[in-house]
Amino acid sequence: MKELRLKTNIKCAGCEEKVKPYLDNMDGVKGWSVDLASPDKVLTVQLDGAREDEVIENLKKAGYTGKPD
Repeated sequence: MKELRLKTNIKCAGCEEKVKPYLDNMDGVKGWSVDLASPDKVLTVQLDGAREDEVIENLKKAGYTGKPD
């Protein structure tokens, strides 16, 4: 399993809730978390077949951005 880390503009627990259905329903994603205490709001995703560009696209659909850490 591969770990993907992205700098995001996810700012709070409410933002996490907006992203949740987009990441939870992705094939090839085993889990994810956002470090809200980090200045870069780093999203860590455990990939099991999903690609980085798919994760970034789903973040965009939820209204957020993600850039490689």
